[in-house]
Amino acid sequence: MGFLPISKEDMQKAGIGQLDFVYVIGDAYVDHPSFGAAVISRVLEANGYSVGIISQPDWKDDKSITVLGRPRLGFLVSSGNMDSMVNHYYVSKKRRKSDAYTAGGEAFKRPDNATVVYGNLIRKTYKDAPIIIGGIEASLRRMAHYDYWSDKLKHSILLNSQADIISYGMGERSIVEIADALNSGININDITFISGTVYRTRDIDGLYEPIILPSFEAMSEDPKLYAQSFGIQYENTDAFTGRILVEEYPHNVYVVQNPPQKPLTTQEMDAIYDLPYMRTYHPCYEDKGGVPAISEVRFSLISSRGCFGGCNFCALTFHQGRIVQTRSHESIIKEAELMTKEPDFKGYIHDVGGPTANFRHPSCKKQLTHGVCKNRQCLFPKPCENLYVDHSDYLELLRKLRKLPGVKKVFVRSGIRFDYLLADKDDRFFNELVKYHISGQLKVAPEHISDTVLCRMGKPGREIYEQFIKKYDKINKRLNKNQFLVPYLMSSHPGSTLKEAVELAEYIRDLGYMPQQVQDFYPTPSTVSTVMYYTGIDPISQKSVYVCKNPHEKAMQRALIQYRDPDNHELVREALIKAGREDLIGFDKKCLIPPRKINGTGSGKAGKYRSSKNIKTAGKDRSSKNIKSAGKDKKSKKYQNKIRQPKHKSRKI
Repeated sequence: MGFLPISKEDMQKAGIGQLDFVYVIGDAYVDHPSFGAAVISRVLEANGYSVGIISQPDWKDDKSITVLGRPRLGFLVSSGNMDSMVNHYYVSKKRRKSDAYTAGGEAFKRPDNATVVYGNLIRKTYKDAPIIIGGIEASLRRMAHYDYWSDKLKHSILLNSQADIISYGMGERSIVEIADALNSGININDITFISGTVYRTRDIDGLYEPIILPSFEAMSEDPKLYAQSFGIQYENTDAFTGRILVEEYPHNVYVVQNPPQKPLTTQEMDAIYDLPYMRTYHPCYEDKGGVPAISEVRFSLISSRGCFGGCNFCALTFHQGRIVQTRSHESIIKEAELMTKEPDFKGYIHDVGGPTANFRHPSCKKQLTHGVCKNRQCLFPKPCENLYVDHSDYLELLRKLRKLPGVKKVFVRSGIRFDYLLADKDDRFFNELVKYHISGQLKVAPEHISDTVLCRMGKPGREIYEQFIKKYDKINKRLNKNQFLVPYLMSSHPGSTLKEAVELAEYIRDLGYMPQQVQDFYPTPSTVSTVMYYTGIDPISQKSVYVCKNPHEKAMQRALIQYRDPDNHELVREALIKAGREDLIGFDKKCLIPPRKINGTGSGKAGKYRSSKNIKTAGKDRSSKNIKSAGKDKKSKKYQNKIRQPKHKSRKI
């Protein structure tokens, strides 16, 4: 078993005259289970279908789409592991300079709106070939959606790409059902019966109890209708309770979304991850130094998918769903044993997790028969009384992995949901997490500390985070560990005014901590927060929300989080005056900045790093022998000025 064909020569060697499917992807070809295109291709292959890969075709050359010939059943299209616009642009809309999913990290090897461009390229060349689109970009743009980069409401990607059908969500079941239907001779236009798909039609008379959403034209004229439509869509993301949704477009065209596919069983999950992946990038990229993204996942293990955390700025509800699905211990250990035999394996498993590492089962026992609640969250505003809190399965898995020959340490670097951790009365997992599975620092995501903003984020209140800090610190002290917390913080999320931004700055001041990197809120498709940003309305409660859109105010909110940076002095000063908080300008220890910029010394006395009993921050990663604690008191001012802060990685979107 080797890589899938990428050329006619590969097809000849494999004895394939015509491929069943040609998969056009925006990423470099990496045959690893962390890459969606690899998973879908291997699943189809396991079901008897041949698949070839056209990776990052030249969209300006019509012939680039013909290198593998016309497929027997159809074209598959995906932008890659990321939305192509998020891949290309920062939240400021400035272009990124590199792309981890391209050989050598080269940027812009795929077009903007890659799924649309590839779909139109195929349709231009093969006018009647079936086109099935999928992946994160298609999944989250399957209905009318707000596009941050053009600042307008856009059609379903199904229409703009000229595709025939969308396989949304994770797609393993639906893609096989689509393939079987095509293989049996059913016309692509008649495949309207598969869960987890979206199709177009001119006739909706035969649909069973559909929900008719506001039309695209009506939503374009009145954003409030879009907020209402999204609220309905959000209530129908569950496979057990979701209904057929219909969206009308001009010229009597309807886009129809079937309910999601049912969650995979553990046996189905195991079968998918046990497929014969090559577990690395195609050797054709070797001369460019390979594909950078593989380094993050090569020695990591996926144990679950789905998330019941319900963060409003996250699109997982619309893509993977709220029901957690897991692999068996045996499947994960088998994959770990394969890792240990790789020549580059140094004894460290970098991660064992998923969207949320400590979710290893559905949030309550009714979900696999009745689905998730439509109008209630599992953890917000507080844990549901029916929440099933148990870390024992995950703990046992980590213990087994630690014992494997050749494994020195098993890290947990996926996000930990700290409110769920605190809800567990059994502290064994928390203790062993701190003792064995942290690489010197634990990344957590409070995102903010103002309850006003946290409520809009769907995150637990400040009090819960502070309880977590205290408990984490207590366990570290008992174990004689000198480990740190790295909090992810977000500026300018809907609901955040300058008042809340100042509140966060004061909290950071009291911790003696300045984040080196801060993430501005990024309005990506199909999140509750993005709908708030566009409409000024919370689509769940239908209440008005303050939205910071002015670039200068966004800069002020961001600067407040990093108020110690001398370059931010004027922005911070302006923000404090505008917020009526001139009391924070001065030389008192409670002040954020002095009256004027002081070069070379941060922001005066308030700019020094003070020790904190409840939080410590790290310099280099724990894997480095040169780790230093920013929490220690040092007499040397030179030392204080040179303390390195932890490098925050951007959150996955």
